[in-house]
Amino acid sequence: MPADTLPLCGIGDEAGAPAAVQTGALNELGWPLIELRSVDGVALADLDDAAFDELAGSVRAAGLGVHCVDSRIANWARPVTGDFDEDLRELDILAGRCATLGTRYVRVMSYPNDGLSPGAWRAVVLRRMAILAERAERAGLVLLHENCAGWAGASADRMLQLLRYVDSPALRLVFDTGNGPAYGYRAYDLLPQLTPWIEHVQIKDAVVEGDEIRYTLPGHGECRVLDCLRHLIDRGYTGALSIEPHVKVRPHESATASDDETRAAFVACGRALEELLARIGKVTV
Repeated sequence: MPADTLPLCGIGDEAGAPAAVQTGALNELGWPLIELRSVDGVALADLDDAAFDELAGSVRAAGLGVHCVDSRIANWARPVTGDFDEDLRELDILAGRCATLGTRYVRVMSYPNDGLSPGAWRAVVLRRMAILAERAERAGLVLLHENCAGWAGASADRMLQLLRYVDSPALRLVFDTGNGPAYGYRAYDLLPQLTPWIEHVQIKDAVVEGDEIRYTLPGHGECRVLDCLRHLIDRGYTGALSIEPHVKVRPHESATASDDETRAAFVACGRALEELLARIGKVTV
């Protein structure tokens, strides 16, 4: 790949629930990669074998590579007091599915609190994440912690504490440009401290309107997406950039838009990202 090129990607279920809509949106953009989270509302790890094989075949037939899979491990729906075995089971399932899909990246979070003291919350998170990273390393996977829900989600200091404690090549970071408004911080302010450990980037943008958050095309909100891109590229980032628009649908919430609407919004967000990259001299692939 030429030195001035970055691979582009998108979280498929942001374009629509069916696999054909997801792969079709990436093909329409002409991008080489997809990030997989769910199909027809079913999480990747919950698909039965036949449905998973059909998905893998659809991705191959579309000529796409899979850059990352987005798990529910330690996410907003799995608090720190929940059943840890649920996360271990999901990781084991995804290890086999990642091998089939040709990716080693699994997106994770770091457990929202559920009534524990700050110290107890931290201790459980660190212990669990160390166990998960050890299991991921044995499976040839890399867990990518997102600046989202959980103990370390909104704090660069906590993310660095997590990385130091786990001390494993199987734990790195995914940086989402647009998560800050939902969690009360400015993502760009975290970026300088985290850059060396970022191996994947998700792109979204938003504006805060009173008590509401409205998601926008990349570069049209308050999240300094262009500044984030400049910072990363100037410091040698060569990983994928993956859109997660949230403009028409958030798959973990009630979907009200049609597949045509969500696909069109997804493609529009992709074109907006291409325009931002063109402004800083990056070729899109």
